[in-house]
Amino acid sequence: MDRAEARLMRPAAGVAELPPLDAGMNPAQREAVRYLDGPCLVLAGAGSGKTRVITQKIAYLLRDCGYAARNVAALTFTNKAAKEMAERVKAVASASAIKGLTISTFHSLGVRMLREEARNVGLKPQFSILAADDALGIVQDLIATTDKGRLRAVQHTISLWKNALVEPEAAERLAATEGEREAARAYRSYNATLRAYQSVDFDDLIRLPAQLLERDAEARERWQSRLRYLLVDEYQDTNACQYRLVQLLTGPRAMFTAVGDDDQAIYAWRGATIENLARLTTDYPQLKVIKLEQNYRSAQCILHAANSVIANNPKLFEKKLWSDLGAGDPIAVVPMDDDEAEAESVAMRISAARFERQGHWRDYAILYRSNHQARVFEQALRNLKIPYMVSGGQSFFDKAEVRDVLAYLRLVANDDDDPAFIRAVTTPKRGVGQATLEQLGTYAGERQVSLFAALFEAGLEQRLAARQLGPLREFGQFIQRMQWRAGRGAAHAGAVTSSEPAGPILDDLLQAIGYERYLYDTFDERGAQTRWQTVLDLVGWLKRKAEEDGMSLIDLVQHVALITMLEKNDDEDPDLVRLSTLHASKGLEYPHVFLVGVEEGLLPHLGKDDEEGDPAKAAESFEARIQEERRLMYVGITRAQRSLHVTWCKKRRRGREDVPREPSRFIKEMGLAADAPADAMPGLSARERLGRLKALLGKGG
Repeated sequence: MDRAEARLMRPAAGVAELPPLDAGMNPAQREAVRYLDGPCLVLAGAGSGKTRVITQKIAYLLRDCGYAARNVAALTFTNKAAKEMAERVKAVASASAIKGLTISTFHSLGVRMLREEARNVGLKPQFSILAADDALGIVQDLIATTDKGRLRAVQHTISLWKNALVEPEAAERLAATEGEREAARAYRSYNATLRAYQSVDFDDLIRLPAQLLERDAEARERWQSRLRYLLVDEYQDTNACQYRLVQLLTGPRAMFTAVGDDDQAIYAWRGATIENLARLTTDYPQLKVIKLEQNYRSAQCILHAANSVIANNPKLFEKKLWSDLGAGDPIAVVPMDDDEAEAESVAMRISAARFERQGHWRDYAILYRSNHQARVFEQALRNLKIPYMVSGGQSFFDKAEVRDVLAYLRLVANDDDDPAFIRAVTTPKRGVGQATLEQLGTYAGERQVSLFAALFEAGLEQRLAARQLGPLREFGQFIQRMQWRAGRGAAHAGAVTSSEPAGPILDDLLQAIGYERYLYDTFDERGAQTRWQTVLDLVGWLKRKAEEDGMSLIDLVQHVALITMLEKNDDEDPDLVRLSTLHASKGLEYPHVFLVGVEEGLLPHLGKDDEEGDPAKAAESFEARIQEERRLMYVGITRAQRSLHVTWCKKRRRGREDVPREPSRFIKEMGLAADAPADAMPGLSARERLGRLKALLGKGG
């Protein structure tokens, strides 16, 4: 549908009471909302109101241009961003107008496409999506090592190939290092195993739909007809596979709006390619480029520093952020003796500033390059009784030992849960190998039943030898006994059962599977003790929950599933200081930001050269790395609204020695001096000032 067609269509009904679309928008935003003459790239600088542009454009399509909601889709990268976008659309378009609208992540759209097109890609409609650590288990079986670093490197390399639409045959030709060659050898078998299990991994959720639309003209026309306008957020974070999927979904009409910022492209390590923004200009010569440069978040001094840093990178598109929010507080650059002094000083300054301003803890964020930097800051905050949360930290329910035990409980509650079956039947090992599971998976796929149901079919006896079938059916019968005790026996025996209390079932299940012995056989004593205590904590919590709330085992499993879903979609804004990596901070903003560890080797993090024996490639790789690190610094700076504090350490402890450090090149690029005075507190240390403020306010430590 082009602009002329859209204008002839009847506008959506029931929208007279809604606010005007243009209210309070600047000219560039207004142009981005209303442009419908072809493909459009909106270059949206940090804090420039890109989400508003996307939501207003959706409303414009539905309210003024006659698009049906079912024909419009907006794609982003996180559930949180999709949820925020959906909420904001509800404020500018009526409930009837948005019914059928798609606002989702790329991966959620991929799941939807695969469920509908399952048979066209060789899957059953109830295919399973493997979690990353379940997929890692397959890789481990293929390369026969317990070296987690090596396993994750292989898994990561396969993921990059999938994201780049590189098939196993091509990967074997492209592999240049020994690590890549090992990954290439595993890649083909890994895909075959997934197919046998009737499972997909996270990368397949984009790869398989893209490949389907590439080769199947009917499917391509079907989806192009269904999704007649596409909006894509964070376009600089797309990989080659996502780029191709957008191309195939929009087709020759090319009715889409891509919103992105080349200065915030920080995910090359997971396959995103900044070149996708440049490719748009060559693949779509008629592309309209609109720049959003007015920033609604940060004071001008912060934007000046951000512009100064990013100016050192080559530019795809010239862009300069500006703000009318005033100059703001001068940026403080504070050299520290070591990381402990840095953490203590930052904690003191946050506490002092919060008392002085009578503000909230949530107004303050500590941002760092690498997760390992968090520990010393956590300790310093605890010492001052400052409440905090670590963004991106591992959830209790994401720990491998918790997931192992929960896999059994999930299977007892729902024996169609194929990923739970695979995890439970292989952890601990019980004589069921990969070849056996592949044959079981192939048979289940042909019969269009779950792996668990396939166990008990007579036809399986023609596929598996008795020595393979025996352990499988023994495991299946064990799960059935647990189901009977939990009140699910009727599903298999046609009889009514009443469930036993959850506590005894949990105790017996743990003893029967020998999980404690498995831990001590697999890990050193300390590691096994830690993991076993985690399991005991889990089981103790489940028992208390069952007793206090009168829950059955099945109720508990559903309760845990709800908890883990809520963990990933936590909308609360508790009054806590935020600790976060720079990567995890993208898209967020805080009144006061402490950017710590801004040193050479840490930010920029220099990594290691992967190009074996090729100085030219090594130099090119190093420069690309520095450019991405500079974009990461830019992201960190632009999280700050009112004040920014930058710290670096003169030395850091590495092992048993202190290693001298140098201030990051980025400090100079910000136009600041690395040896500037600590701050505007002449003669007073942070601790002394904190003490005086608390005394003045009549508040004790």
